[in-house]
Amino acid sequence: MYIWEELKWPEFTWDSHNLIRLLTETSRKQGKLLGKMEALGFELRSEAHLQTLTEDVVKTSEIEGENLQREQVRSSIARRLGIDTGGPVPVDRNVEGIVEMMLDATSNYSEPLTDERLFAWHASLFPTGRSGMHRITVGDWRTVAAGPMQVVSGPIGREKVHFEAPPAERVPDEVASFIQWFEQPRETDPLLVAGLAHLWFVTIHPFEDGNGRIARAITDMALARSERTGQRFYSMSAQIRREHKDYYEILESTQKGDLNVTLWLQWFLDCLQRAVDSSEEMLDTVLQKAKFWERFAKEPLNDRQIKVLNRLFDGFEGKLTSSKWAKIAKCSQDTAHRDIVNLIERGALTKDSSGGRSTSYSLRDQEADLHPSNRFCT
Repeated sequence: MYIWEELKWPEFTWDSHNLIRLLTETSRKQGKLLGKMEALGFELRSEAHLQTLTEDVVKTSEIEGENLQREQVRSSIARRLGIDTGGPVPVDRNVEGIVEMMLDATSNYSEPLTDERLFAWHASLFPTGRSGMHRITVGDWRTVAAGPMQVVSGPIGREKVHFEAPPAERVPDEVASFIQWFEQPRETDPLLVAGLAHLWFVTIHPFEDGNGRIARAITDMALARSERTGQRFYSMSAQIRREHKDYYEILESTQKGDLNVTLWLQWFLDCLQRAVDSSEEMLDTVLQKAKFWERFAKEPLNDRQIKVLNRLFDGFEGKLTSSKWAKIAKCSQDTAHRDIVNLIERGALTKDSSGGRSTSYSLRDQEADLHPSNRFCT
């Protein structure tokens, strides 16, 4: 028996006494982070917002087994936010679609959630009308013809079924009840609204595919409402991706329990706290990048150097070689080598000590190498 089969569904209950400490601590961390970001100034906040949204889009897709090109995601978001990233990058339709959904959910957080808005989000996720090789109903609720909706995780052939969603004929009424509550949550704490909204929407699973991504977009929308800002500085999707095993375990146990969802809300608030804590690494990167460019504002770099250095700062992994430099900058190997030597002499790059067939290079600031994750992906 699943929670949606309970006679009093969807009348969730929870133990407020057990959640008050978590709510207080989570709200304090949210406020502390927003205070830090407010002190940074417009340009650094915009860069932090761009980095967070990029991470959010990449990770919410990764949870579903879809690996997007980070460079495309960042370029698509930057173009919509009016942020100059050194030239546009060709972007796939599926990337554009999920970016449109996430930006609408967060930037327009105060706009009401409606059937039509959910349909538009769903259509943006599946611009070809297909999920992989299969044609699906796009921009509308799943139908009886699609069969029972099972929520699974794991690779194809080794999927694990966590629960079964309500039958398709119940979906319109179920979503109507959810939207009415979401827009009029009464006295419920905004952070609890975010946690309950995620659970409730995932339980209904109203679409043939894309339910997880839309549920996380609704979560981000609710969190934006709680903070009263469309700028995002931490990623719940990235944290859920890091904790995906625990996420599916708590989701499954909650679906097979009763309508007291205290344990789910405890997990959600703990996960939210860890997401906020993880934003410190992003903030460090933003500040390091600002410090780096402030230094070299007085020592002009050529366009090729600026382009490649920005790539290094924007979250790629791997090693930078002269041949990779030549490919990115669209220049000869000799020109790439001269650019690199110039940056080493000026203290912007350092030659890696590790061996290998090709010499590789990493970023340096004035004192030491930057975070090791700031390397280019081969």
